[in-house]
Parts: sequence; C-alpha cells; structure tokens
Amino acid sequence: MRGLLALASGLIFGLGLIAGGMTDPGKVKGFLDVFGAWDPSLALVMGGAIAVGLFAFTVAKRRKQSWSGDPIALPVNRTIDARLLAGGVLFGMGWGVAGFCPGPALVALGTGLPAAGIFVAAMLVGMAIHDLLIDRTTGG
Repeated sequence: MRGLLALASGLIFGLGLIAGGMTDPGKVKGFLDVFGAWDPSLALVMGGAIAVGLFAFTVAKRRKQSWSGDPIALPVNRTIDARLLAGGVLFGMGWGVAGFCPGPALVALGTGLPAAGIFVAAMLVGMAIHDLLIDRTTGG
C-alpha cells in the first residue's frame, strides 16, 4: 500500500509540474525576469502549491500517522540563520541560472531534456560535496 501511495503521489506531482510549466526552463526564467519580459503565470502555480501546502500541514499537525501508517514528524526548527539564508541564496541562483529546481529537473530528465540531465548531474555533485563538507565540519 505504501508503494502505491508513493507512486500515485509522485505521478500526480510530476503531472502537476508539467501542467504548470515548471519543467520548462524558459518559462521559469521568464517568471524570474521581473525587469524584462516578465511572465507571471508561475505565480498562480506557486499560489496553488502554497494553498495545498497550508491545507496539508494544517491536517498533518492534527494527525500522528500518515495515510501509509508512517509517523508524521514535522520540522520544529524555526530559526533563520546564516546556513538557511546561504542555502536559499544558492538555491535561488541555481534556479535563476538553470531554470530548474530539483523536482521539476527530475521530471524533465524523464522527458529526455538534455539541459535537465546536466542540471541533475550538477545537483548530484553538489549534494556529494555538501555531504563531504558536513562530514568534515561535524565529525560525522
């Protein structure tokens, strides 16, 4: 049952990304070009995602288990620190340069888009570098 829920969730999420244009780097870059040929259509996609997220987190706060039976463990850290800000800046820069963020890049990779392959490869390298740096600084 858990696998079926994960598959259905992933398919719905991926189809939503495609329908919303999030897998098209040109559309994303057009949204981010606020001083040029700005395309505000992705604001609707983000607004819809925020609305669904608010509803989902409101429901999740009242539950102890997910639909699959797994425990729900919501984040408790609400600190805005240098690591969070630096991560947000790096994420935003990557999104602006490439026109992808991780979820849409994986969906676009499945469609055979070469730019998505380059982005996903770079993302995996960045994740590996992060893990190496974290291991060195935390001793873990």
